[in-house]
Amino acid sequence: MPTEHAMMHAVETTNLADLLERILDKGVVVAGDIHVKLVEVELLTIQLRLVICSVDKARELGLDWWSRDTRLGRAATEQGSAIAAFGERLSRVEQALGNPAEPALAERTSIV
Repeated sequence: MPTEHAMMHAVETTNLADLLERILDKGVVVAGDIHVKLVEVELLTIQLRLVICSVDKARELGLDWWSRDTRLGRAATEQGSAIAAFGERLSRVEQALGNPAEPALAERTSIV
């Protein structure tokens, strides 16, 4: 009498959330170079580098460019308002001094 054995699969199923968690935790690097040559003369070179990882992993790798970029975040807003305030103060000082540059500019732009 033949015995039937159940076939066991060693395939592990992973859902999208687990896969995404693993990628962000470990990180993924995609790199590639494209060279366009015509008769041994290089016309174009494109270097592609893509790193996909979590913010914590990026900081660990030293890829936290967003924390040093002055155009991003609260520091940029504060800097912009400070520059605007300085411009207003400068305008008031120029008005108080009579701004000798304004009449010269008006003379050059007047229509004869």
